[in-house]
Amino acid sequence: MNLSELKPAPGSRPKATRVGRGTGSGLGKTSGRGHKGQKSRSGGGVRPGFEGGQMPLQRRLPKRGFTNIFKKEIIEVSLQDLNRFENGTVVTPEVLLEAGVIKAVKDGVKILANGELEKSLTVKVQRVSKTAAEKIAAAGGKVEVI
Repeated sequence: MNLSELKPAPGSRPKATRVGRGTGSGLGKTSGRGHKGQKSRSGGGVRPGFEGGQMPLQRRLPKRGFTNIFKKEIIEVSLQDLNRFENGTVVTPEVLLEAGVIKAVKDGVKILANGELEKSLTVKVQRVSKTAAEKIAAAGGKVEVI
């Protein structure tokens, strides 16, 4: 079997209904929209969430809480994720980003003590948990908080 020979299963891709193509088609003249009214017109219809003038659900529900615009977003990295680096590597947020360990630096990186570290690394990040720092030191590495 080749990619060029692939076809959809029979009946899984029905032909699109062509409306407004004569009365004999069953969907001619008004094209299945009926006569007159808002939904029969081009561009007609109501916006999503509109309930015919009734107080909409999003306005009936109470508002709660707030969003802190000054919140810091710290990216968490497990200790076991650092095993991919070679011995003696200086691990910085930029290095973690290049290696694909994290997707973005945001407001900083914190190393958590999940798993074990088998390499001796120099870790330079914004935050490190106390246990993670102990495990890095026990593996022969160093921790520097930026």
